[in-house]
Amino acid sequence: MNDRSVTILFDGNGRVYEPGQVLAGEYRLESVDPGSVKSIEVSVLWYTEGKGDEDMAVHEFWQFSADDGDWIDPMRPARFSTTLPNSPLSYDGVILKVRWCVRVRVFYHRGKDLVGQQAFQLGGVPPVEVSTS
Repeated sequence: MNDRSVTILFDGNGRVYEPGQVLAGEYRLESVDPGSVKSIEVSVLWYTEGKGDEDMAVHEFWQFSADDGDWIDPMRPARFSTTLPNSPLSYDGVILKVRWCVRVRVFYHRGKDLVGQQAFQLGGVPPVEVSTS
């Protein structure tokens, strides 16, 4: 059985951030054999859900590759930090939703990639209330 996973934790257990604030935290690889990781990508990104075309944009991106000499130790947590932009703000509408997350993607020398994702909210836009009348 394969219990490999990615755990992403934000400093201070935060989940709601304002534009210009620093989003920082760490990610941990669970049940990953040392030496099996080829590279790791860490992204802070937003994406849309809903009607119409879905959009996605990466705010911050880091890549670490064992082939390039980067030190990757799956037994130790790794840190990330970025200053969040002014927009787009998180939005939970009826037709469109804007979601922010930190995504960690692990590439192995052999086998399927592993992806972990942790959502957070950028800004304080209240959710849309749907009238039932």
